[in-house]
Amino acid sequence: MKNNKISGAEAVIRCLLEEGVDLVYGYPGGAIMPVYDELYKFKDELHHVLVRHEQGATHAAQGYARATGKVGVAIATSGPGATNLVTGIADAQIDSTPMVCITGQVGKHLLGSDAFQETDIIGISTPVTKWNYQITEAHEIPEIIARAFYIARSGRPGPVLIDITKNAQFDEMEFSYKKCTGIRSYNPKPTLNLEKVKEAADLINNAQKPYIIFGQGIILGQAEAELKALVEKSGIPAAWTILGLSAMPTDHPLNVGMLGMHGNYGPNILTNECDVLIALGMRFDDRVTGNLATYAKQAKVIHFEIDPSEIDKNVKTTVAVLADVKESLQALIPLIETKTHESWHNEFKEKYKIEFDAVIKDELNPSNGISMGEAMEMINKHSNGDAIIVSDVGQHQMFACRYAKFNTTKSNITSGGLGTMGFALPAAIGAKMGRPDREVVAIIGDGGFK
Repeated sequence: MKNNKISGAEAVIRCLLEEGVDLVYGYPGGAIMPVYDELYKFKDELHHVLVRHEQGATHAAQGYARATGKVGVAIATSGPGATNLVTGIADAQIDSTPMVCITGQVGKHLLGSDAFQETDIIGISTPVTKWNYQITEAHEIPEIIARAFYIARSGRPGPVLIDITKNAQFDEMEFSYKKCTGIRSYNPKPTLNLEKVKEAADLINNAQKPYIIFGQGIILGQAEAELKALVEKSGIPAAWTILGLSAMPTDHPLNVGMLGMHGNYGPNILTNECDVLIALGMRFDDRVTGNLATYAKQAKVIHFEIDPSEIDKNVKTTVAVLADVKESLQALIPLIETKTHESWHNEFKEKYKIEFDAVIKDELNPSNGISMGEAMEMINKHSNGDAIIVSDVGQHQMFACRYAKFNTTKSNITSGGLGTMGFALPAAIGAKMGRPDREVVAIIGDGGFK
């Protein structure tokens, strides 16, 4: 695009368009009004959705991002508008959701003066963002927004917040845009160590009771095909975390169920009987591990992970493969021997029968009234496992994750790490707007809906 002098506010809109953004969620206010004035000029290219609360903007942006794999965008004004974004930003941070939030701010000359609706959103949001930055001059806008989108979507994704003072929105600048492709000292994709892959393969090939647990990293890394190939070649049973759900079809014969305190009996009990535990794109959350002092102490642990901070954070690894999970699995699969592990699989089948007779049978065929399990089975019947299911937080969330059927990835959207009530309604709207071709079902408890 040729250089032309425009306002900082118009530059914000042009930057979003350069990044391929076609949908933003937001709520106007004084400090962000210059951007809203410019939005009107681009209404045919950039659709703005007016929410009723800024937190709803973040959750809708999250739902959009989780359903599409793109970066969600939310806009708010300064002060209370910005602080109302924080819960959704924190939710996106712990669930690794790519999101860019743009907030207005008082003029540069008023910073630190306790001006009307001035809040230090940079200080407030620092612990819950992957990166944040305050723009005080118009000429900074293109470079910083380009950097924001690069950081939000690269490596382990997450939320980024850009705070723009009002003078920077009004001031004029020569506009040109260049997408960010790298930042000094930021290494979002570690270099794969093939020796570590070989070590992992040797452990897996010599294991008698190997066990795969997979998380959302498979979905974020677009490694669903590699996961399926690994499982089918190795014959290793695989269980999922809540955010990993839908990375592999739920009815796949090697998919043994859900991990964690609300998960299936077999996957949890047999964690403490496997001899090699292969963790793929998951972070050993406390809801999965329970008491770390007794978690899988008998097993050699192989951890495939893109974020170095997760290695040995909760569970000590025998082999850590620090890399993009798609790339590392592509290197691993040719080294894996073809096996079936039939007797090991039978242990999972036996445990499932125990759980079915004790719990699931009555849940799916209740003798007195309608159960949540039965309701989920009815949804499965009508959706054929092809719907996006968005659940809020609470008991209904656990039933949805336990009993929903999925054939397609990016189909289970829920607040995992933060457990944010009120998530599902805006997230379902965002998911449907992002994927209008797919059926979206929102499952919400009364507290979450209110």
